[in-house]
Amino acid sequence: MLGQVHDHIVKELSESSRTDTIFVLTAIVFNLIVLAINFGVATEATLEEGDATYDIILAIFIVMTVLLNMVAVAALVLGRRTRRILLDGLVEMYRDNDVDKYYEPSLISNYGARYLLFAGVIATLAVTAIVVPLIIRFTN
Repeated sequence: MLGQVHDHIVKELSESSRTDTIFVLTAIVFNLIVLAINFGVATEATLEEGDATYDIILAIFIVMTVLLNMVAVAALVLGRRTRRILLDGLVEMYRDNDVDKYYEPSLISNYGARYLLFAGVIATLAVTAIVVPLIIRFTN
């Protein structure tokens, strides 16, 4: 029975990692695409003064960028919490069976740092996708 519980926890960790990867990749690709679109929209808006259409499109993409990135970061926070709970259970199982010496405890904090770095990448790209087009739009 212990082997089945172990396998289940490991499977859940794997599934959690896949889900986190999907959220990170989605946010990164979305931010890069929005950066390109917003760059084009902002450039066109500077060429055609007085047409609010470009500003409305830019505003919509900015709102969507903020929303999608908030969802992605929230998913990472949830994924981090889930991973922590699963790993704590796994370590406790190892401790109960006197095999905890084979699992380095610093791995758990390393996972936490990795989630912060992922969130940092997402936030940096989101800010870039928003700020660069705004600079182009309002400084020309």
